[in-house]
Amino acid sequence: MIRRATPADLDAIMAIESASFPTDAWSTETMAAELAGEYSHYLVDEQDGDIVGYAGLRSVRGSADADIQTIALLEAHRGAGRGRALLTELLAEASARGARELFLEVRADNPGAAGLYASEGFTELGRRPRYYQPDGVDAIVMRLDLRAWAAAKEATA
Repeated sequence: MIRRATPADLDAIMAIESASFPTDAWSTETMAAELAGEYSHYLVDEQDGDIVGYAGLRSVRGSADADIQTIALLEAHRGAGRGRALLTELLAEASARGARELFLEVRADNPGAAGLYASEGFTELGRRPRYYQPDGVDAIVMRLDLRAWAAAKEATA
């Protein structure tokens, strides 16, 4: 079940954050600020009472653009469509907030995530060399036209 994240979810989110991003995980303080942020929209994926994933969006209502901040799942729950479900919820929220374009960065060494984004219509804008530290991994900057995404979803519904 996907639901809105609350401050009570912070410990579970941080456990997933640390497991998913061992060398560049966000701090607890940064994640707490994200969860409480006025322009943030965070979700958790809860299965059998346990949080197995989370995702975050930064979007100012009425702004033409928004940013996917993060999506992460426990390793045992990857590849089962849960990341796509979280992403789809974020895309719908960004669209509801009036965004027309959505941006994100993904690690160049994470082809699974990059493939997920591409399958939903994100296109590569460019790369930021050695963006992810301390690993020195490039970031792939991607963009999605939300109106085209929504039209494509409507056409297949």
